[in-house]
Amino acid sequence: MEESPPVVKSFAAESLTAAAARGARATLRGIAASSLLAAVKVVSGVVGNSYALIADGVESLLDIISSLVVLGSLKVSTQPANDQHPYGYGKVEPLAALVVATALLAAAVGIAVQSVREIALPHHAPEPFTLLVLVAVVAMKELMYRRLYRTGREIGSQALVTDAWHHRSDSLTSIAAFLGISIALYFGPGYEAADDWAALFAAGVIAFNGVRLFRGAWREVLDVAPPPEVLGRVRATAAAVEGVVGIDKCRVRKSGLGMFIDIHVEVDGDLSVRDGHELGHRVKNALVASPENVHDVLVHIEPSER
Repeated sequence: MEESPPVVKSFAAESLTAAAARGARATLRGIAASSLLAAVKVVSGVVGNSYALIADGVESLLDIISSLVVLGSLKVSTQPANDQHPYGYGKVEPLAALVVATALLAAAVGIAVQSVREIALPHHAPEPFTLLVLVAVVAMKELMYRRLYRTGREIGSQALVTDAWHHRSDSLTSIAAFLGISIALYFGPGYEAADDWAALFAAGVIAFNGVRLFRGAWREVLDVAPPPEVLGRVRATAAAVEGVVGIDKCRVRKSGLGMFIDIHVEVDGDLSVRDGHELGHRVKNALVASPENVHDVLVHIEPSER
């Protein structure tokens, strides 16, 4: 009896651990940088009499917490499937993204509330040196965002992309703080609360990003279909296998760093059960060997009526 063709390892199976390790390294670098920046901003804000800078430092502390959540999710989501979790732990990754997005929203509310309180209280204008601190912070945070975002996109990690946007939000709050402090210093008495208004504006930006990122992670948890171009590539790969007459149905859902595919392929109706079975394996092999980062494929064979 001839054996069916062996199923080749998918890109995800071969590289999942390496991708997670790469994401973990990027996250650890972000944690180290955020820890330093948080300390610098909080101390500078207290000494320099700038609530916008203090709020910015608090936002950096949340960056650290969210990065730790992402780090844990990368470790858990790459664990192999078992009897209790036949589809693996991939959903831990978008759940972590939801936690990070929620942290963004919580930070926005906290900063907004405190900003309103600071606006209502008379206080001294911020110190000029705080502007230099903010210039350095913006440059560093933007660099962190770009590196983490690129890594997240390359390994397909929603949690990492969300964490990257957390750094971008931190950069935006720093820009707002810079503008507010500049106004307070330039115009003098009567404009001391300008940096508090800047912090309030930054809270709105953070909230906007939090909602947007929450929606993206929630869509992945709900198994929303991927973009049409992804489905198109999957269909084209399966249709290119010799013996496949057509594609009836194709369902794709993302799970962690990879995706699962359910596909119905049409074949010659006179094909034997054995030949149909082997053709199904060839379709599966083609898909898991493709660059789409596929965890697993379920192939259903249907007789063609063409």
